[in-house]
Amino acid sequence: MIKGKPFVKWAGGKRQVIDKLKLYAPDEYNTYYEPFVGGGALLFELSPRKAVINDYNEELMNIFNCIKDETKFTKMCNELNHHETNHSEDYYYEIRNKDRDKAKFKRMADYKRAARTIYLNKACFNGLYRVNSKNEFNVPFGKKIKVNTYEGQNLGIIHSYLNFNDITILNTDFEEAVKTAKKNDFIYFDPPYDSEKQIFTSYTENGFGKDEQIRLAKVYKELADRWCYVMLSNYNTPLIKDLYKDYNIHIIEAKRNINANGKKRGKVEEVIITNYENKKLFDETN
Repeated sequence: MIKGKPFVKWAGGKRQVIDKLKLYAPDEYNTYYEPFVGGGALLFELSPRKAVINDYNEELMNIFNCIKDETKFTKMCNELNHHETNHSEDYYYEIRNKDRDKAKFKRMADYKRAARTIYLNKACFNGLYRVNSKNEFNVPFGKKIKVNTYEGQNLGIIHSYLNFNDITILNTDFEEAVKTAKKNDFIYFDPPYDSEKQIFTSYTENGFGKDEQIRLAKVYKELADRWCYVMLSNYNTPLIKDLYKDYNIHIIEAKRNINANGKKRGKVEEVIITNYENKKLFDETN
């Protein structure tokens, strides 16, 4: 089976550590939940038959919905062709500034907004999705002569996956997104990371601070108490290690490529936290 891959470059994307995540994932489970789906690297790699995916970023989840919808998908692809044909620095800023008029932007068709987000992600500096306090996309032009918004047949592959499987798409708070999870379901949390490392993690205007990390840890425990399989990624910081000290903490090395300051990209220590033991991991290390 040909699998899809992330259609946008997203801060905290998991393509660099996908093999390690697969190793720590449970062997069998019922419904897959990903409350911070982002670019969807693990979703597409696992390709579960039944899944609930969510992200607080409205523009991101609008893309997922447009890729799934037959009519919107066709219109979105046509719009992407238009962006590719007209791509230039002036055109980039023209498209970027469309969210400055809030009333007009709210009336923009879903498929046009989806194509805009994909185009800006491909054409902006370093593929960095960032909004300011007014929720306005504010990343400068990336100086690319050409942009490739399709990446081959990738969008078509994702369109087929979302339609031929039972995939629920949400745009809500992470706690709300997992309310229906029950015994033997698998939940993977990939939240904005603990900010102690001072590496870019802000993809919504609201941010994700210490209080949210603490709230997430409580939700993690509630799911574990429901006999769900729960896995979480984060930076290896004192706060995270303390919040999850009762669970299995696995330290891994990862490479981060998204940062406005190129000198701050590079290798970092992350943790993968699980509430279960995994036979695959035992077999790999023995």
